[in-house]
Amino acid sequence: MRRTATRLADGRELFYFDDTEPYVGGGAVRERHDTRRLPSAGAASELRFDPLTGEWVVSASHRMDRTFLPDPADCPLCPTRPGRAATEIPADDYDVVVFENRFPALGPGGAVAGPVDGDPLWPRRPATGRCEVVAFTADHDARFVDLSVARARTVFDALADRTAELSAAPDVRQVFCFENRGAEIGVTLQHPHGQIYAYPFLPARSQVLVQRARAHHAATGRLLQRDVLEAERRAGTRIVWSGRRWTAYVPAAARWPIEVHLAPHRDVPDLAALDDAERDELAVAYRELLRRVDLFFDGVDRVPYIAAWHQAPVGDERPYGRLFCQIFSLRRAADKLKYLAGSESAMGVWISDTSAERIAARLRELAG
Repeated sequence: MRRTATRLADGRELFYFDDTEPYVGGGAVRERHDTRRLPSAGAASELRFDPLTGEWVVSASHRMDRTFLPDPADCPLCPTRPGRAATEIPADDYDVVVFENRFPALGPGGAVAGPVDGDPLWPRRPATGRCEVVAFTADHDARFVDLSVARARTVFDALADRTAELSAAPDVRQVFCFENRGAEIGVTLQHPHGQIYAYPFLPARSQVLVQRARAHHAATGRLLQRDVLEAERRAGTRIVWSGRRWTAYVPAAARWPIEVHLAPHRDVPDLAALDDAERDELAVAYRELLRRVDLFFDGVDRVPYIAAWHQAPVGDERPYGRLFCQIFSLRRAADKLKYLAGSESAMGVWISDTSAERIAARLRELAG
């Protein structure tokens, strides 16, 4: 793989990750420049503290104007092709591309003047950090599962590269890589892509995971995520895929109608820490899980899903983090969605319409 860095017309960074000739071998250089006239990039976001929950909320009103489900001919993630308007990606073809989001929730912006209404009950601060877009392929109509194993490996190499670089930034507490797929999830661009958020604070979900892991370590001297993985492997009832270096299982307390976790056998904090053999097997395992998710409901061609990579935080909490991927869908039947209604949305008490064992059994049925 070859990494090439450049900048877009408004100063945002863009990285090409090439795994094919003529670029990967160094015989050709990417020289195509962004010809658009764009205003300087910048985010107008701020963080507001919720004293009732202890959580930071990102206020990013400029995102109301972001591109929403454009016609495929106007897709900003497609290559810039002759005779068409320039897109976010200047090259006329690419393998994998990562670039700074044009409408970021997090990023450098103006100074925030004190707490909301001047009341210390509501602290606020600039929403620093960074948001990036990861275009998996130049093919607008492809799915991640349609990528070759080699291309899937390139995607993970790109995510690892960005995880390492963003984790080293002084204002970043955690790097979160994820993919939203499907209009039901809320995607605004249909082109196959993922995102990377570099948070300047520890998100609420990660705070809970760290607190639980810290307490478990104090009581046992072991990592909680490792013990969960080993318990699932011993039981075997919810295992859906297993290799030499990775295992996929439905968690015993699964919340979503489809949910599967993919975890490495070795204790690693994040994608950047995976070795070559682990990345090779990951490319195979991840594609296989997505293939089964798409087949879960008869008559449904593309199941909406979120694939979320939980990585160890940066800082003092890092020893309590362990890499795993959570793939889940809100579709509960071929013609029905699970809505997060009163109990889930207001109280955070999840009510599952199925069981972990039934989900696992169905995913095992779909093994190739």
